[in-house]
Amino acid sequence: QVQLVESGGGLVQAGGSLRLSCAASGRFPSRTTMGWFRQAPGKEREFVAAFNWSGGSTYYADSVKGRFTISRDNAKNTVYLQMNSLKPEDTAVYYCGLGGRIVVVTNPKLYDYWGQGTQVTVSS
Repeated sequence: QVQLVESGGGLVQAGGSLRLSCAASGRFPSRTTMGWFRQAPGKEREFVAAFNWSGGSTYYADSVKGRFTISRDNAKNTVYLQMNSLKPEDTAVYYCGLGGRIVVVTNPKLYDYWGQGTQVTVSS
């Protein structure tokens, strides 16, 4: 069984920064896709950033390009999301997802496992 545990959310003023972490445990293939998604109240879960399954490429939503950075520590099985220049519209619950050899990394339906989510609130 795979478990994903997110942490690092909180309340921050617009223009501030937060760093989210997602620690993976359990048995999973060595090559996986890991991504960050977010969901605001009344909205669908939307893609934020991801590593593809080969680990060689990163992908970002247009809304976060230049502000957010996804990174990972393979030794710790942990993926990070550094969020800078935060805006009120970034307010959402942020989820970490893990899947196999996903081609369309922006599609949340293709991920097999999810964490419990961590709340990010950006005040204006």
